[in-house]
Amino acid sequence: MSQTLLFFLAVFPILVASVMLVGFRVAAKITMPVTFVLTSILAFLFWDMSMLTILASSIQSLFITFDILYIVFGAILLLNFLKYSGAVNRIRDGFFGITKDRRIQVIIIVWLFGSFLEGAAGFGTPAAIVAPLLVALGFPALAAVVLGMMVQSTAVTFGAVGTPILVGVKGGLENPELTSRLDLMGLDIADVLAAVTGNAAIVHALVGSFMPFLMVLMLCRFFGKNRSWKEGFQVFPFAIFAGLSFTIPYLITGLFLGPEFPSLIGALVGLALVVYSAKKGFLMPKSIWEMEEVKHWPEDWLGAANFKNNEAELDMALDKPKISLKLAWLPYVFLAVLLVLSRLPQLPFKNWLTGFSFGIDPILGTNIAATSTPLYLPGTLLLIVCVFTYFLHGMSGKGVKAAFSESSQMIFKAGAVLLFAVAMVRVYINSGENASGMLSMPILMAEWSANKVGMVYPFFAPFIGALGAFIAGSNTISNLMFSLFQFGVADNLVMSPTWILALQAVGAAAGNMIAIHNVVAASATVGLLGKEGSVLRKTILPTLYYLLVTGLIGFFLIGVVGVMDQFMLNS
Repeated sequence: MSQTLLFFLAVFPILVASVMLVGFRVAAKITMPVTFVLTSILAFLFWDMSMLTILASSIQSLFITFDILYIVFGAILLLNFLKYSGAVNRIRDGFFGITKDRRIQVIIIVWLFGSFLEGAAGFGTPAAIVAPLLVALGFPALAAVVLGMMVQSTAVTFGAVGTPILVGVKGGLENPELTSRLDLMGLDIADVLAAVTGNAAIVHALVGSFMPFLMVLMLCRFFGKNRSWKEGFQVFPFAIFAGLSFTIPYLITGLFLGPEFPSLIGALVGLALVVYSAKKGFLMPKSIWEMEEVKHWPEDWLGAANFKNNEAELDMALDKPKISLKLAWLPYVFLAVLLVLSRLPQLPFKNWLTGFSFGIDPILGTNIAATSTPLYLPGTLLLIVCVFTYFLHGMSGKGVKAAFSESSQMIFKAGAVLLFAVAMVRVYINSGENASGMLSMPILMAEWSANKVGMVYPFFAPFIGALGAFIAGSNTISNLMFSLFQFGVADNLVMSPTWILALQAVGAAAGNMIAIHNVVAASATVGLLGKEGSVLRKTILPTLYYLLVTGLIGFFLIGVVGVMDQFMLNS
């Protein structure tokens, strides 16, 4: 069977999912089971993947789904704790204290606070925390999820204290043949990772500095009273300042300190600069931009969280003195501290938390394994912060019960959808485990693409990274799948492998904005399940911006300027 036909067979389930979700607005709870079955049939008939391996992949997806739901549940529960303790109202007042302009609030909360959460925890945590916080502050649920997905871009390559590079790229490159070839040159994988980190930081700094401006444009054009691009342009100077406040320290850290801290340090420096500047009125727009009244919002903007009667829900929080702004924010500060401490490899906490795990290896006698480290997941830290909040804010038992009840209802709705979405992903990735010796579906798609585009390949390299993230919902997994392939293409085409790998890493970060099960997870936090297609129709715009500009930068540097490095094995 020709590689072209196999390529189109591999792409077919993705096309079906896209058409159903985006074209026909079919809910993910229907779309994902259909595409899972379709993917499994194709894998069985054309990739000679056994039913036992497909079943093992499905069992593996249960572990991954548990991890995702555990994080989402913790994020929802913490927000509900803060809601019933009265902290959300106080946080809302605090943001209005900085500025009442919703555009500036988005820059501070989503771009900067969200990027910090990505740098500390990654794996969908920013959207899971930021989206419900925005809803609590009076944003439409659809806007909250779209903006929450957009933050999963620039910060993602160095998310979870550098995991996509330290685990994704490194794991993807750990090949005996490549290692021996590097040894002959007096180099090792660590040298490659350092170069990839610096190159990726450069590309992200160039492209990502405009992301807060794009966030504001999306807010004003799609969720403003006047549906106006012009109202977004009014914030251009401040938005670019906010973008650079993050990306400049981010770039310096990436070039000189490695992959662990660019997102963390960039976000912390950016938060300090931007909040101070907003309070002082530096580069602030002349007029304040507000959302129109809720009664005028279209129905498809609304999630379950928007329909709640906040005043009635918060009765139990209002019968005691109003807590201070510092006390209201303290749970999130505590969460950030726990996330950083638990991720730093120099401290013992990471080893302690990852020491407890459960899993199956192998699953049903196949080469597929599954494991979970629940104590290390952000979900555990979120639950610890919930206990901290209970005592800190003096919550009532009634409030705790209501918070658990609401959070559980949202999780049960998300579970079935995520289960099929992740199962489809695992069949895709594990399709290389077959009796015919064929490449897995993602690798085959990437190889076919490389063969067709030739010397303009640098333009398309980030799109392959994005494809992996779209399928797997993870920059790290995309890098694991495609890093060795990208290195090999660069080697064959006599191009700089570290720049091609950087384009892979940046593209995989951008692909997180349209990763289906990330969209489902974020939607679950605000009760927006069933409207995933509406989210994807909007997040595809910033995703295309990121990929097109990244591709053009890559083509210019590699194809026009001809940048080279010491890792060009065939040069």
